[in-house]
Amino acid sequence: MKLVMKGVVGLLVPAVVALAGCARVEPWDRDVLARPDMQLVADPIEAAADEHIYFSKEASSGGQGFGGGGCGCN
Repeated sequence: MKLVMKGVVGLLVPAVVALAGCARVEPWDRDVLARPDMQLVADPIEAAADEHIYFSKEASSGGQGFGGGGCGCN
């Protein structure tokens, strides 16, 4: 009986903890919760400048997710 109770408690406690983090956010409150540092691109101007510098050095645009240099040496 004690083993069954431990199993039930062992399943209920994580479920209660997981459900405690769920909350309904109203559409007009979402702008307050959308922090700028949580965006994929936190500063669009800096990202555009980085892309321009990359384009100028590599003579290509896009594909910034790979390594290697413009001189042909990896």
